This record gives sequence, structure tokens and C-alpha cells, in this order.
Amino acid sequence: MSENITNWRSLGGYVGAEGKKVKEGMLFRCGQLFDLTDEQKDLVQNHYQLKRLVDLRGDDERKEYPDYVWPDLDYVILDVLKDSGTNQASVDEIVSANSHVESDMLKTYEELALSNSAREGYHHFLMDLINDPVPVAFHCFAGKDRTGVAAALILKSLDVSEDQIFEDYLKTIEARKKANQEILDYLKDKMDPKNIKDVAIALTVERQYLERYFETVKKNYGDFDRYFVEGLDLPADFKEQMQKIYLV
Repeated sequence: MSENITNWRSLGGYVGAEGKKVKEGMLFRCGQLFDLTDEQKDLVQNHYQLKRLVDLRGDDERKEYPDYVWPDLDYVILDVLKDSGTNQASVDEIVSANSHVESDMLKTYEELALSNSAREGYHHFLMDLINDPVPVAFHCFAGKDRTGVAAALILKSLDVSEDQIFEDYLKTIEARKKANQEILDYLKDKMDPKNIKDVAIALTVERQYLERYFETVKKNYGDFDRYFVEGLDLPADFKEQMQKIYLV
């Protein structure tokens, strides 16, 4: 599937609490579902039988690259970076301010931990997982940052080890290699080399980004158990409910 839809993968199979494994066929992460082929539409709609699609993108991104949606699909919009002012709708905007991309990425991960829009968005995302557990896919633009944090939160709630969480997170490097190279090839005659380098940085992930997210959560809340309850306003038995539903 990952060869068909960019950065698509299941969270199933990772080892969580009490040595149990994350259930297959329920939790999928990916990039935006834009301009899909008929075969890809059949995969998400019929083979994987998705019932909910969670879109973590902003307004401009959704307008420029609308998802494939179908009748009876629960399409949920949660703009987790709304408060940050970050707009990742186009590659041009990544470098338009001539900013320091790497430091900006680290700041984005801090905002994904602390901003109101991120905490509210991830609250609703995670509450839906326990209130209405159905096959779900969640995504942002490239399926790496906002999506990577969403996946990390799920896996954390299931007591999956940080080694496995980083393993999943870093799969994006290989999963987006082809798509990223196509973007860079397209832009090489349209941008100067410095901007091309910035785009290349912004299109992939680095271990330090998710590490910054973890550090920010722990610095402000002590640990993820407190973050779930105090930061994301989830019920005290949230982890217990998640593990009952998604571990086998």
C-alpha cells in the first residue's frame, strides 16, 4: 500500500502493554488523499474499509489539495496548527520567509505539544478513538509532522516503547523518498540551491524533531500520563480504554 499512497502505513503489530500487539486493520497514517487513482480509491474505501478520515491540515491546504471522500465516510477536520500561523499548503511557503527551516521545524513540534489548537485537535482525535472505534486513517500534508505526533500519541497511550515509536516515525524518510525527489526535481530550475536545500529539509523528518516534542511534553507536564489528562483533557482511564480496544 505504501507504494500506492505516499507514506501510508498501519500502526498494527507494534508491541504494547503486557506484551500485547497493536490490532491490525484499525489505525492507519498517511499523506493527503489527493488525486487518487481508481485503484487507490478502491483500496482505502473497500480493501481497508475506512470509516473515518481525520484531516489535520489547515484551510488553505484542504482547498488546494482536497481529500478523496465518499458517502458514509466520517470526514473529520482538525486543524492542529491553526494557532501557530504555520501554513504548509505549498512548498513555496516553506521557504518564502527565508527562515531557518530546521529551527522552525523544532518550534513546530513545540507548538504541536503546547498550542491550544493542537491540544484541542488531538483531544478530539483521541476521544473519537475510544468513543467510536472504527478503521481510521489520519493525515496532514506529507503525513510526517502533525501525523507523526498523532501516531506517537496513539502508541504512547498503548505503552509502545519509544524505540518502536521512533522506528515508526523514521519510516517516513524512506516512505517519502520518491515523492520528495519528484518535488525537488520539479523545483530545481525554479529556485536557487539554498531554497532547494531548505525544501529538502522541510520535506523529511529527523529524530531530533520528535525528540523535541517528547522533551516539551515532559518539561511542561512531567510525563505523558499527566499530559493525556491535564494537557489533552482526556479521561483518567483513557489509556486503559485505548489498551482494551486496540491491543490484542
